[in-house]
Amino acid sequence: MGSMRSKLSTLWLFATVNYLYCDVVSLMDPALLKQYVAGTINGMVVSQGFLLGAGVLVEIPMAMIVMSRILGPTAVRWSSLVAASLMTIVQAASLFVKAPAAYYVFFSVIEIGTTAAIVLLAWRWTAQKAVRTQSSEVAA
Repeated sequence: MGSMRSKLSTLWLFATVNYLYCDVVSLMDPALLKQYVAGTINGMVVSQGFLLGAGVLVEIPMAMIVMSRILGPTAVRWSSLVAASLMTIVQAASLFVKAPAAYYVFFSVIEIGTTAAIVLLAWRWTAQKAVRTQSSEVAA
């Protein structure tokens, strides 16, 4: 599939599309849609602060699509390790907030698997390999 940067960017894109489509599908869930309109989801008030936090959280994988392509290899490696670890933990934890719907579990398994794969790839992409990659990209 090409360079590690390309692989990571592609995986971040795949994770992002899954996050977004899960949100789209949840809008088709009549029970959740009523809660969205009421401004309270499973007892949690949807405030401006909540929406800002959700926006920041969703921005992480979207930003990593681009960052994987433009940052230096060492920065890509570490930012992918941190961001994918965070997203994996958050998504796994979301499964325990309330009994999730089957579609949510389906998307979550894909999202967790994808971000865990990013962690694994970035972890295996040693700093030495990242520096060699950066050197070869500068020479090209």
